[in-house]
Amino acid sequence: MISLGLPWMLMLGFFPWLVRRWAPPAPEQTTAALRVPHFQDMAQFQSVRSVDIHQRGSSRWFWVGLVIWLLLVVAAARPQWIGEPVGLPTSGRDLMLAVDISGSMAIPDFSVNGQEATRLEVVKRAAGEFIARRSGDRVGLIVFGSQAYVQTPLTFDRETVSTMLQETEIGLAGKETAIGDAIGLAVKRLKEQPAGSRVLVLLTDGANTAGEVSPEQAGDLAKEQGLRIYTIGVGADSMEVDSMFGSRTVNPSRDLDENTLRHLAQSTDGLYLRAKNTEALANVYAELDRLEPVSTDTELFRPTSELFIWPLGLALAFSAFMAVSLLVRNGFFLGMKWRAKGENSESVVRS
Repeated sequence: MISLGLPWMLMLGFFPWLVRRWAPPAPEQTTAALRVPHFQDMAQFQSVRSVDIHQRGSSRWFWVGLVIWLLLVVAAARPQWIGEPVGLPTSGRDLMLAVDISGSMAIPDFSVNGQEATRLEVVKRAAGEFIARRSGDRVGLIVFGSQAYVQTPLTFDRETVSTMLQETEIGLAGKETAIGDAIGLAVKRLKEQPAGSRVLVLLTDGANTAGEVSPEQAGDLAKEQGLRIYTIGVGADSMEVDSMFGSRTVNPSRDLDENTLRHLAQSTDGLYLRAKNTEALANVYAELDRLEPVSTDTELFRPTSELFIWPLGLALAFSAFMAVSLLVRNGFFLGMKWRAKGENSESVVRS
């Protein structure tokens, strides 16, 4: 649709009528402002042309001038084209994912469609679906092993975050597990964000074995900053492995420090969740959606394009046409020609 940014400017369209109605007429000029005695013939021709213009063309140029004025008024009113409403992402939460990519995440104690799968493969699948559902949230990604790194800063671009997660490989950040450093990095990235919307989802399958900050220290810092932490412990309770003495059952999650993860969650008003298989991990992320629902507020934006250039351009074009036409009708160019011819004849007489 077309709208006006300054509709009150249209009132100026009546200004010429007010001037014509109330302004006193200009006094007639009886003497010439500039005398040119040696152009009597041209002056005679000029007077004849002037009478002709006033008799036949004054009405026409009045309407042209009026159109030019109205075009300028319309341009001053700032006509705009307002497009269709476009939905904008609304900031619901600032949610940071911290994913363990230490060496133990390569243990194949999960299954997908009857096929063995490593812990990281299952996490990528479940976390990718979780990220896709977080419409309206700004999502970031931290990966940690022996060190913690920001893989993706907070962004509304969930597709990029998911892609970066899928491209993450085991051992990229080292073979050990620095849980405390990952929490500390999340606190650093989220501390400037609005309070009450800071959420960290930390997923690991082990205990803190590296880093400069202990999980307890990082948890206290997160509590001070109002960061809510949801911890997820990943790994099966039992797994069949082959050995030289035959098949035997082992606990692949014996290194999982559930007490620390549970304490981190409780001290920051979060929750500890356990994922022992593929279905349980999917349920964990569904539970996170329930605990931290997606914002349903919608902001609409209507793109606006300025159109004043079109009436302004037409007004300039009409003005140029009117000026050139008046110069031609008043013999301006013909007068220049006569003047040049007179100068030539004078030079002949002198010679």
